[in-house]
Amino acid sequence: MTRYPRFPAGDSEAGRALAGVDWSKTTLGPMEQWPAALKIHLNLILNSPESMYLLWGADLLFFHNDAYAPILGPRLDQAMGARVEELWSDVWSQVQPFAENALRGIPYECEDLPLTMARYGEIEHTWWSFTFSPMIDENNQVVGLFCVTNETTCRVLDQRALRASEQKRLDLIADLERKVIELAHERGLTWQVSPDLLSVMTSDGHFETTNPAWRLTLGWSDDELSGLTFTDLLHPDDVARSQAALNALSSNHPMLNLETRYRHKEGSYRWLSWVAVPESGKLYCSARDITTEKQQAEALRTAEEALRQSHKMEAVGQLTGGLAHDFNNLLMGVSGNIELLKNRVAKGRTEGLERYIDAALEGSRRAAALTHRLLAFSRRQTLDPKLTDINHLVNGMAELIRRTVGPSIAMDVIATRDLWSTLVDPHQLENALLNLCLNARDAMPDGGQLLIETSNTHLDETEAQGLQLPAGHYVALCVSDNGSGMSDEVLKRAFDPFFTTKPIGMGTGLGLSMIYGFARQSGGGVLIHSTPGRGTRVCIYVPAYNESAAIANDSPAHRAVPDHTAGGETVLVVDDEPAVRALVAEVLTDQGYCVLEADNGAAALEILQTRQTIDLLVSDVGLPGGMNGRQLADAARLKRPGLKVLFVTGYAENAALGNGQLEPGMHVLTKPFSIPALSERVKGLLEE
Repeated sequence: MTRYPRFPAGDSEAGRALAGVDWSKTTLGPMEQWPAALKIHLNLILNSPESMYLLWGADLLFFHNDAYAPILGPRLDQAMGARVEELWSDVWSQVQPFAENALRGIPYECEDLPLTMARYGEIEHTWWSFTFSPMIDENNQVVGLFCVTNETTCRVLDQRALRASEQKRLDLIADLERKVIELAHERGLTWQVSPDLLSVMTSDGHFETTNPAWRLTLGWSDDELSGLTFTDLLHPDDVARSQAALNALSSNHPMLNLETRYRHKEGSYRWLSWVAVPESGKLYCSARDITTEKQQAEALRTAEEALRQSHKMEAVGQLTGGLAHDFNNLLMGVSGNIELLKNRVAKGRTEGLERYIDAALEGSRRAAALTHRLLAFSRRQTLDPKLTDINHLVNGMAELIRRTVGPSIAMDVIATRDLWSTLVDPHQLENALLNLCLNARDAMPDGGQLLIETSNTHLDETEAQGLQLPAGHYVALCVSDNGSGMSDEVLKRAFDPFFTTKPIGMGTGLGLSMIYGFARQSGGGVLIHSTPGRGTRVCIYVPAYNESAAIANDSPAHRAVPDHTAGGETVLVVDDEPAVRALVAEVLTDQGYCVLEADNGAAALEILQTRQTIDLLVSDVGLPGGMNGRQLADAARLKRPGLKVLFVTGYAENAALGNGQLEPGMHVLTKPFSIPALSERVKGLLEE
């Protein structure tokens, strides 16, 4: 008698699930009534480590083991005893034909069968290997299906990826082979049709091979070039540079963009730009014909030079026209009043002569101011730079500026603490600040906001380049308004001399040009930002000065002249203009000084080399005879150390005065000067 294993067999999840189903409500009935064949197969699959399931009876009820449980996913709780077409509704239509064949007694086996399923609610493309085997009962009847299955999705995808990678590798190899063939063909074709002159040379510069462009460009054939070296066809003036390039090539350094003139077979020269690379004892060279480009560049340079000259002449014309207009008006006022004065004196009418004298003096003063502005614009004014605290200078002028711009303009001053010192002419900086504030006032006829600011600024390479200055530390003095502003066209001409947008008689057009010239001469620059209808901001940048020195907190114009009475001191006056020399001598003589005169440096030096006592040297800077005033003063101090010197000049290069770095005891008085100014300056120097 056959003994069947205990049923259900084993202590497994699937066995417990099997025991937990109420089978009385199914077509199978209670487990005790189940067919022996079903119990035998269930015992087999429940104890197997392979994933398996049974489909039993006409309803194809589903039974599985533990190994199959992960495949079921969320369906696990409803799987045991379920109808397979309901349990696997997303897959059953794909495997039903194979199952039906097995039920007819035809086993089925497959490997890597693709199945589309939705185990977790989303469509999956999977692959499976499985067998369908018919289940035979004791009556030799097919009563169900037995399936052993494994998911092979990962293996299939890995194999596909491997095959794709291998195919990609084969395609890449084929593509590289094709490209090598094409490249070899293209190189050969490039060598033949390239307009550049290609060549291979030996390490010492002998031609080995050349392409057809040599004949087309220079007329030389490959055979003719084979007997020549690189330097044989060079222009004589280019041999030295080219030899240096060859030496660099011999040290394994490439030659890039070497421009030389190369001789055509007809004898003329063409410009070539060379590139050469050393490799394995050879020189691989390429030369491009740039003759046309050179000619065009030269033509462009000539045209630009002509344009610059045209602009220069236009500027000179504007400058001389404005200068002639203003000076003619001033000269008319001077000469006319002097003529009236002469006529009145000739007729013996001496009453009221002061008004003619005052008018002539006023004209000469305005003429002096005009020349001063022109010298400032041309950066040739005589500066007296001193270490200056710009914050102190601005504070000292704030009240004057407020009174000048009027009550309708609100003025604020924002001064940066710990402002760097600057080496600048404080008097000229005051004039520049006042000019900027007056311009701002004129731009706000109905009132507005005026702002004066100081700041420490570091200009980087880009910012400094825009101002045409070296990068570094600068002190900025800025004046801003919210007035009418300037258009782009006006802004471009803002620094032009005699250019003004003000009505006739309201401005000379020299204000901004004078400020620009002063800033440039002081080592700085000027930057303007302006928007029509929104206002203008003008910033003066001057270099910061870090060396310790006495800071000029007051401009020269504000300093008191010491009270000094002439006591017979001796003054040597040197000037090549007789009228000026006589004027200075007479003024100083009237003041009680003993005056000696010389018309050039050599004559003055003869006097200085005697034992004559001389307390002060008053000298023009520009003197004839090869010795200027500064050279005379230096020579005099070798003989007379500590001699006090007063330079008087109407125009002087800063270089003649030591770029503003005068030695102690040397001072400058600018022509034209008033007689009181000369007297006060001489008194002050002798008192010191």
